[in-house]
Amino acid sequence: MAERILVTGGTGVLGRAVVRELVAAGRSVRVLSRRPPPGDARYVSGDLTTGAGLDDAVADTDVVVHLATATSGRAREVALARLLIAAMERAGVPHVGYVSIVGVDQVPLGYYQGKLAVERLLERSAPAHTILRATQFHDLVRTLLAAAATLPVPLVPDVPIQPVDVRDVAGRIAELALGDPAGRVPDFGGPQVRGARDLARAYLAATGRRKPVLPLRLPGKVIAAYRAGDHLAPRHPGGSITFERYLAEHPAPRRLSYRTAQP
Repeated sequence: MAERILVTGGTGVLGRAVVRELVAAGRSVRVLSRRPPPGDARYVSGDLTTGAGLDDAVADTDVVVHLATATSGRAREVALARLLIAAMERAGVPHVGYVSIVGVDQVPLGYYQGKLAVERLLERSAPAHTILRATQFHDLVRTLLAAAATLPVPLVPDVPIQPVDVRDVAGRIAELALGDPAGRVPDFGGPQVRGARDLARAYLAATGRRKPVLPLRLPGKVIAAYRAGDHLAPRHPGGSITFERYLAEHPAPRRLSYRTAQP
């Protein structure tokens, strides 16, 4: 049974929720950070960009939950994972959990291609792995809609979306981290597949605004993949928190920023 768990990206939107779940389960949890807060024993020093401190960080660990991500492209995403995996192999850490995105093998985005490359890297590595692909987070969808809502007439892509709450995803990640390595597990999606215009209307209503919402028809292979639903998991609606509930519980739904996990 996994008792000692290291989380990378533990200060991000998803990472904080995962840490809460694991602590609530009574596990010993450490969070990897380049600059640990002074005096906080839960944080351990380590740099995924250089490898500095990783050997000490992963020592005496039962499982590493790798949530840190690089939005700058495929190469850096793979580089972060490669240094972490190498440290795990030297320390003999038996299990690594990785969170990917539904559609990484279908949607031709550079960020997605990085996620897919890490999946392939894990499949060839010594530590046993568990890979969970999730659909887009409520937080990300809200941020995109908040930006669109600044226009007199919001324009949103004419695509379906299946947003999921990070709390739901965190619960599933914690469950997987506490279990045996399972390879790639079934995808995890939000409770509803909805059109982007429908979600935009819900966002405007939740923030007390009335505006028409127009569809934006964009060209290109990426949008074509989204329009085809390659980023959806309609047969795996694992989440239960709807977009409306998420908005009602959010302290500042008009905020434009979206804080992501950093290595």
